[in-house]
Amino acid sequence: MTLPPRMKFGIFLAPFHQLGEDPTLSLERDLELIEWLDYLGFDEAWVGEHHSAGWEIIASPEIFIMAAAERTKNIKLGTGVISLPYHNPLMVANRMVLLDHLTRGRVMLGVGPGALVTDALMLGIEPNAQRPRMEESMRAIVHLLTSEEPLTMETDWFTLRNARLHLRPFTQPHFPLAVASAGSPAGMLMAGKFGLDVIGISAPRGDYTLADFWRIAEETAAENETTVKREGWRLVVNVHLAETREQALKNVSERAGSFWRDYFEDTMGFPRALEDDKNMIAAGMTERHAWCIGTPDDLVETIQRLNASSGGFGGILVQEVDWATREQIRHSYELIARYVKPQFQGSLRGLQASQQDAESRANEVRTLRDAATGAARDRYEASRTTPASAS
Repeated sequence: MTLPPRMKFGIFLAPFHQLGEDPTLSLERDLELIEWLDYLGFDEAWVGEHHSAGWEIIASPEIFIMAAAERTKNIKLGTGVISLPYHNPLMVANRMVLLDHLTRGRVMLGVGPGALVTDALMLGIEPNAQRPRMEESMRAIVHLLTSEEPLTMETDWFTLRNARLHLRPFTQPHFPLAVASAGSPAGMLMAGKFGLDVIGISAPRGDYTLADFWRIAEETAAENETTVKREGWRLVVNVHLAETREQALKNVSERAGSFWRDYFEDTMGFPRALEDDKNMIAAGMTERHAWCIGTPDDLVETIQRLNASSGGFGGILVQEVDWATREQIRHSYELIARYVKPQFQGSLRGLQASQQDAESRANEVRTLRDAATGAARDRYEASRTTPASAS
């Protein structure tokens, strides 16, 4: 599949803030960044929900989204993601409908089972129950959003009695719905069952490829008489750009190593990805094509490679990591907006065709221009000539 005529560009804001920094200031920078992305013309920002482990400090994406909505004009704002097993599904649906009205249709509901096991354990939820609970909750939410018939549903963790939304969505028929897909096929299975969009990592863990994941979604959709669309599949990529690869790596190497080793490996318990020195992790991940640390051309190449390996998708989400200075991070997004987005959103086709047309006629145009200039000069000289007076 070719990429869509206008591919979406956005961010996935977990967020990741290094332990030891002022969290209040970090949240303010997150809001400021979304303002900057709105100015640059990015399409969307997805905001996470986490409750433990020290780095990912937004507990309610809905509250954060409302603050961001007041500061922005056009960018769409999604929950990336609400951990469904932690909430009654009626409350999730009602809060999102309220946001849909308050933002005049700029919200999106992204859901997942809950990424941090430490969150689930604090709530007394067994990790192996998270994905089945996510599906039960989503079944209720889809009914509440798509039907005006009351819903009675009882599970081992929530009960609904004649439940309905008394405030219907602002967006018709409802705001976009997406599910996270990372290490297991659960997200793709749920996308297929309910016809959802997908927020997936660009380098799946385990034995699955991107093509495998999409096949699971399509096969499940066929079995459930729903539809999944590649245009609704966003891939999350770790990206940092600068004018040169060397500068981009210099910007992020130290804090990128801390992000991966101190948080994902030492705090979260992920297996060692690389045995290199911590400050070499960014270079190693880039060499493996797991991250894109480089120039705008490198990101263009990354998107084209992901397109070839996946069979096609609809959007790129930059996984926002607080791994460089404020100015370097803002500049990285500006490089994406100026030099990468236009190549995948149709912005340059008319300009390129116009320039190529002019270039192909350059000699003809030069001749015509010189002739017109010469004629204008001759007319001027003639107008200044005064006939000699008779003696």
